[in-house]
Amino acid sequence: MSSIHIYWDESHFWGLLVTRALRAWGIPHRLVRGKEIADGVLAGKLSGGSDGSGEVPKVLIVPGGRAKGKTDRLGIAGMDAICEYVHNGGTYVGFCGGTGLALTGPYSLGLSPWSRKGYKNRLHHFLSGHIDCELSSGHPLVPGSLDASAMLPVWWPGRFDPKDDSVTVLARYKTPGPDFWVADLHLATLPKGTMTDWENLYGVHLRPDFLDGLPCVTTNDFGKGRVILSYAHLETPASPPANRFLAHMLSEALGEPVGGEPVPAWDVSSRPVRWDDPALTSARKSMEEIINTGTNHFLLFWRNPWLLGWRRGIPGAGINSLYSLICEAMACEPDNDTLAFWAKRRDQFSVLMKLLSNGLTGYLLAERLSMTVFHSDPDAVSKAGLMEQRRALFGRPPEPGGIHADLLSLLEELYWRVSATSRQ
Repeated sequence: MSSIHIYWDESHFWGLLVTRALRAWGIPHRLVRGKEIADGVLAGKLSGGSDGSGEVPKVLIVPGGRAKGKTDRLGIAGMDAICEYVHNGGTYVGFCGGTGLALTGPYSLGLSPWSRKGYKNRLHHFLSGHIDCELSSGHPLVPGSLDASAMLPVWWPGRFDPKDDSVTVLARYKTPGPDFWVADLHLATLPKGTMTDWENLYGVHLRPDFLDGLPCVTTNDFGKGRVILSYAHLETPASPPANRFLAHMLSEALGEPVGGEPVPAWDVSSRPVRWDDPALTSARKSMEEIINTGTNHFLLFWRNPWLLGWRRGIPGAGINSLYSLICEAMACEPDNDTLAFWAKRRDQFSVLMKLLSNGLTGYLLAERLSMTVFHSDPDAVSKAGLMEQRRALFGRPPEPGGIHADLLSLLEELYWRVSATSRQ
């Protein structure tokens, strides 16, 4: 039986972070999809429309990912089911996109009276790394073992737009840590005064100082339930203060202690192979060749063993998601139902993967050529042509699309199936 449900749809790479944390701490959990939620799984109804003989989870975790995509998959019935679940006493924990889903506004649930604040400067959205945060020491959801401040990781976060005092702030942003990036700029490597020079010479403001004092983690009541929202990814591997914060909050919600040891480091490329499926093996090899092409031509790089970095404009997040899901699926042992599902979808997956591999390799090399010849012949490589190539492969940002979206949908369903019964 699972005391925690994880809403899996449109979670991409970020759902894997949550499942890894819960597995590391030995917490029973179940991945659920929008249709299951709409059919009553949060009220204890099992798949297939049973009459409520299942378990009502104590916590629903909604990982990062695109909030609108999650809403689309839930539908009105699923959105209402989540609101009813929390109103009746459940705990909602949202990270990043899961936070956006819970706020008030279009494509949102209204579990928090606050809304999401946009960015006038789009580069200000592309923030990533650890940032020192001021904690609300003494609050029951904040572990006493942490100091008054802690380094918490953010990966391209949104922002809260506070409306009233009915929401309690558990953490506020302060100053960036040594691994902090703005888009593809590693701030710690810039000589002192560089950003001031850029502001004076070019009028370009990239400092993340606008974050100082803004809410990062919040909580509020909703009916009999509780809502915990975080733009910090507290489930990030090998991030001890963040992991301790999350474990403590889950302990409070579950009413039982949760191990607060750091989530183990994650080396995606070193995951064991327990399912040596030929289509997945070929796909993994193709993705590794694509990543090597990107790294050899200074378009991609490994920020750490589980997260790619990329030059501004390169679809690194999509590449990271596909590769991670393939590796994690192969690290599972499929049951007969999963094998039957994959037998029906394997050929479709292989065709799409071949199209992506051929198209993406050409696209990355075209981007590299464009960068090389730009100053001598800026029109040699058509920017419109590059945009069309990217759109066919990955859709139009921020909406996912193209071949990538089809592959991601197949892999998300595959992992949802194989993780349910596998020893990993």
